[in-house]
Formats: sequence, structure tokens, C-alpha cells
Amino acid sequence: MTTLHDAAGPELTAAQLYAILRLRSEVFVVEQDCVYADIDGRDLPADTRHLWLTGEDGELLAYLRVLTDPGGLRRIGRVVTARAARGRGLAARLMAAALADATGEFVLDAQTYAQGLYARFGFVPEGEEFLEDGIPHRTMRRPAKDGAVG
Repeated sequence: MTTLHDAAGPELTAAQLYAILRLRSEVFVVEQDCVYADIDGRDLPADTRHLWLTGEDGELLAYLRVLTDPGGLRRIGRVVTARAARGRGLAARLMAAALADATGEFVLDAQTYAQGLYARFGFVPEGEEFLEDGIPHRTMRRPAKDGAVG
């Protein structure tokens, strides 16, 4: 059994933020061998939304964040699942929660192998594939629903 958590940046406890940063570091920096500035100043603003799943023991299993870019465009990023929790549909569950009742446009930069996951939620590839930290990515956009903007 997993539990879904949803918090704005200022609502995160120190322990929650630590667990999030630890998981992101374990996967993106260590496992994927990408040295990059993960602590980018965008985790704590009030308009940043964090969603994560924990197991029965409280361990962080999967995470994503939703940012508001200049102009109001919402951006999904840092989608990550702990190695031991992969293959259980946790990233899809987080995506569904992040997009529930959302009508505005969303954008994300998908690792190329994960495009199928995002396509299931209405994201369409745009532009050319590009390398980010040595990993192929593709920008994907989900148009606004019901004529909504941003």
C-alpha cells in the first residue's frame, strides 16, 4: 500500500525535503551519473507543488514537482522512482494526481525512453531530441483543456 502526499514548497518539513533531495540525488546524480545543480531554488516557493508516494514504512518511493514558469505555464519535472519501487506504475499515479482537474497547458522535458508514459496523459513531443546532462530528452507539451490558458 502507498500513500499520496501533496504539498506546496513552504509546507514541506525538513525531513520531507531531505528525503526528496536524497531520492533525486540517488537516481539522477548517482545512478544516472549526471552531475548537475539539482538544488535550483525552485523547491520552496509557494507556487511549487510537490507530490510523492510513500510505502507502508514511510519510505519515499516516487516523486515529482510542478513548477510555474514565467507567464504562468506549468512545468512538471524531477519525476523519479526509487530503484526498488520501479515497475509498479507509481510515476503514472503521480502524473494522474498532478494533472487531476487541471485545465491549463503543461510542459515537461522527458527522458526519451519515458515519452510513452507522458503521452498517456496527453503530452505531445515538440522540437528535436536534445541532450541534457548526457541523457537524450524531448520537450513534450499538453495543450490547455477546455480553452483554458496557462
